[in-house]
Amino acid sequence: MAFVYMLRCADDTLYVGSTVDLERRLAEHQVGDGAAYTRRRLPVELFWFAEFERIDEAFAWEKRIQGWSRRKRLAFAAGGVDAVVGWSAAERRERRAETSD
Repeated sequence: MAFVYMLRCADDTLYVGSTVDLERRLAEHQVGDGAAYTRRRLPVELFWFAEFERIDEAFAWEKRIQGWSRRKRLAFAAGGVDAVVGWSAAERRERRAETSD
């Protein structure tokens, strides 16, 4: 089994990672032995996770989610893939509208 996960950091940012041992990895993050990003933002708490058969699947989702905005990550965690269908095009339109003001 493998996992992709999101942590909510002390500064309210979201960190995305993947692992084959979620319990161990969370413990590492909590004591500052995880990623440099979370080390500077302790404490962290598990916000969301999903389980996969293979680590390459979890890693692919990790990279996909890392490219998303905070809003999209929150929507995905709350409602799954259906909650973010069509967001990429909508996000591009929104950014264009913001920069043209």
